[in-house]
Amino acid sequence: VAKKILRHYPTLSVLRRHPAPNRSMFDGLIQKAKTRGVSIRIDDSKKLADSLDDAGKALKDDPYLDQLLRILSTRCMSPAQYFCSGEYQAKDWHHYGLAAPVYTHFTSPIRRYADVCVHRLLAAAIGVAPLPVFLSSKSHLHDLAANMNRRHRAAQLAGRASVQLHTLIFFAGGDGSENDDGDGGGGTKEEDAYVLDVETSPNSEPSFSVMVPRYGIEGRVRLTKINGKDDECLVRDPENHRLGYKDPKTGKLLASVAVFDKVRVRIWVRKSRDRRELVVDLLEPQLLANPAAALQSKQGGKKENKAAGPTSGSSASKKKKKKKQKTRQ
Repeated sequence: VAKKILRHYPTLSVLRRHPAPNRSMFDGLIQKAKTRGVSIRIDDSKKLADSLDDAGKALKDDPYLDQLLRILSTRCMSPAQYFCSGEYQAKDWHHYGLAAPVYTHFTSPIRRYADVCVHRLLAAAIGVAPLPVFLSSKSHLHDLAANMNRRHRAAQLAGRASVQLHTLIFFAGGDGSENDDGDGGGGTKEEDAYVLDVETSPNSEPSFSVMVPRYGIEGRVRLTKINGKDDECLVRDPENHRLGYKDPKTGKLLASVAVFDKVRVRIWVRKSRDRRELVVDLLEPQLLANPAAALQSKQGGKKENKAAGPTSGSSASKKKKKKKQKTRQ
């Protein structure tokens, strides 16, 4: 369809372009993928697709990581745009995501005005109907394309805002008790999540963002029990996109969270008089969620074992003595 209308209206066709991404847009994802032994290539869309397929094979033990990489790679790209063919040179018509030299929207005229315009251009090209006057003006098509891009972006933002609103409504309901199986909807939930990004900047609050696959939502996990400025046990590893916590006595790393790791989180809604906020708290690894309490319980367990050791040993030795006495008798 795009080629047909271009042949008849080389400067008046309504097309859709997708610019190739700059490498700087992918730098963060490329570095994160390397921590998992995965290489992402973005020279062209085919190499990107091939490298993502290879990553899926390398990460086959956890299929969701493959899906996560694809989601993040899409976010690194520039948004596609409607345009008038007379405004750009042919080399700039390329659609990177679809690896197509020329592309347009045509199949959904009931929900996209761009498709209506293309239908009218095609009808004129095949002699079914005359070309409307407003589609004969390049300046009008420029304004039309700009408006469609603006409205498309507004619709995306409205959709995201709607998701955020209903996410808050969902997690604000229910009682979050043990009897709440989650199928009825609402309330506090405990779920598995995957780490998307780790904040490793010096003097910043230790935190990381996660994706919760079951609900398709994202949130920021803040390690509020760790003082990011004064706690010397906190380990920041920007190169490996990792946060860790070490033993204050031995210096041994006790627990860590890195990009693409699976963690356990609690999702709930903090309510105030005029505001609701989605909160994601870390449950596991517990040594990062609450290091002081985890270390204290660990040390307490060791003391109990030590205290129980001699008693159990003495009772065992007494039993052995009784057996020996019986055999002698």
